[in-house]
Amino acid sequence: MKQEILEAVLKVHELFKSRSLTLSVAESCTGGLISHYITSLPGASVFFRAGIVSYSEEAKKIFLGVSLRTIIDFGIVSEKTAREMAERARMIAKTDFSISTTGNLGPEVLEEKEKGLVYIAVSGRGKTVSRELKLKGDRDANKEESALEALRLLIETAEEK
Repeated sequence: MKQEILEAVLKVHELFKSRSLTLSVAESCTGGLISHYITSLPGASVFFRAGIVSYSEEAKKIFLGVSLRTIIDFGIVSEKTAREMAERARMIAKTDFSISTTGNLGPEVLEEKEKGLVYIAVSGRGKTVSRELKLKGDRDANKEESALEALRLLIETAEEK
C-alpha cells in the first residue's frame, strides 16, 4: 500500500474509532479496493459494517436500490448515481457514513463519457457531498486514485463539526 493511502486509511481508523462512528462502502469502479484498504489494518471490524461492490447497472438497482429514473436520466457514471449509492448504502447498512464510487476507468468509453471520469460521494451527518474526478492514468492508477480521493473526502466530511 502506498504511503499516502496508508496515511488516509490510518486516519479513517483513528477518526472512526475515536468518535464511535460506523462506515459502509458502495463501490463500482473501484471494485472493492476501498473495502480492501480499510480492512487491511487490524481493528476495522470496530467501525466497518459493510462493503457492496455494485459493478453493474443491475447490481446498483438490486442491491442498493438506485432508481431506474436516475440511471436513465443521468447514467451510471454520474454524480446523481454516486450520491444515491452512498445514501442507499448508509441506510441499508445503518451506518453513520458511507462512501461510494462510480466511473469509467477505461480503456473503453462508457455511456459516451470519457475515460478517467469518476464520481465519488460521502453520505453522513444529514448530508451527501460529492466530487467529480478527471483522472489521466491507466486503469489501475485511476482505480487507486479514486479510492484515495474517496477516503480523503470521507475524512474531510467526518471531521466537520
